Amino acid sequence: MSNWIEIAALEDIPKLGSRVVKTDTMNVAVFRTRDDQVFALKDECPHKQGPLSQGIVSGTTVTCPLHNWKIDLASGCATGPDEGCTNAFNTKVENGKVYLSI
Repeated sequence: MSNWIEIAALEDIPKLGSRVVKTDTMNVAVFRTRDDQVFALKDECPHKQGPLSQGIVSGTTVTCPLHNWKIDLASGCATGPDEGCTNAFNTKVENGKVYLSI
């Protein structure tokens, strides 16, 4: 059973950008794509724990600002020759509000 938490209005998350949600155990980066899809990942690259929330969103990937690893927003896994994953979380948008399930 999921516990959905309302975290923001969709319009409060910039297109091709993110917002950080702080929980008791970690920071979660919530991303918005150009076409208003919303994804959530632990705000930590699997490579050297770079802040993914400060990366560049392109399509459905985010590029880590430290070493340019590309992370798939849906799975949290690195693409291309790089390997490793970070936690991915379920999101939904209802009536212009973004919800996160942790």
